Amino acid sequence: MSGNSYLPRKLHSLLGVIPLGLFFIEHALTNYSAFEGGLEGFNRSVNFLHQLPLVFFLELILIWLPILFHGVYGLYIAYQSNLNTGRFQYGRNWAFALQRISGVITFIFVIWHVWETRIQVALGNTTYEELGAHMHEIFTNPAYIVIYVIGVIAASFHFANGLWAFLVSWGITIGPRAQRVSSNICMGIFVIVAVLFLLSLVAFSGDEFASAAAAAGSASIG
Repeated sequence: MSGNSYLPRKLHSLLGVIPLGLFFIEHALTNYSAFEGGLEGFNRSVNFLHQLPLVFFLELILIWLPILFHGVYGLYIAYQSNLNTGRFQYGRNWAFALQRISGVITFIFVIWHVWETRIQVALGNTTYEELGAHMHEIFTNPAYIVIYVIGVIAASFHFANGLWAFLVSWGITIGPRAQRVSSNICMGIFVIVAVLFLLSLVAFSGDEFASAAAAAGSASIG
C-alpha cells in the first residue's frame, strides 16, 4: 500500500463502519418496522427520525458526505483491484472479489433508491407520511422488486464482509483463529440484516400498504 493511499483507505474503511454501518443497521430496523408494526409502525419510525433536531445537518455530515466519499473512493479501489478468483479460488479471495462487486452494485442501488424516495419527497411528489404507500407503488413493478432484492443482498454482504475487513485492517482481529471466528460472526450479521430488509420488502408489497397507496391516489385525484 503506497503512502499516498494509506490515509484515504483508512478513512474509507472507518466510514464504512462508523457512521455508515450504524446507519445501515438503523435503516434495516426502520424498514423492518413495516413488517413488524405494519403501516403505523413504519410511519412512526420514519416520523421519529425526521423530527430529530437539525436532522438535515445530521444527515449531511453523518450520512450523505460519508456515502459520497466511501462510494466514490470505493469505485476507485474496485477499479484498481486485481481479482484473483480464477487463479486462487480460496474463500477469502472470493470474498475480496465479491466485496468489490457488491460495492459497485450497492453504490448504484443507493443512488437509485435515494432518487426514488428522498428526492421524490424533496420534489414534492410524495411526503414522509406517504412514504409507505410510495414504496408499495414502487413494488407494483416486478422489475423494481428484483432490483431491490439484488440491492439489499449486495448491500448487506458489502457491509458484513467490510466489517470483517475493518476488524483485520485495524488490528482488532489478529491471527487466523480470531479472523475465522469474526468471519463466521460477520456472515451471521449478513444473513440477519439481509433477512430484515427482505421481510420489509414483503411488507411493502402487502395489502395494508396497498390500501394506503390506493387512499393516497384517491386523495390526489380528489
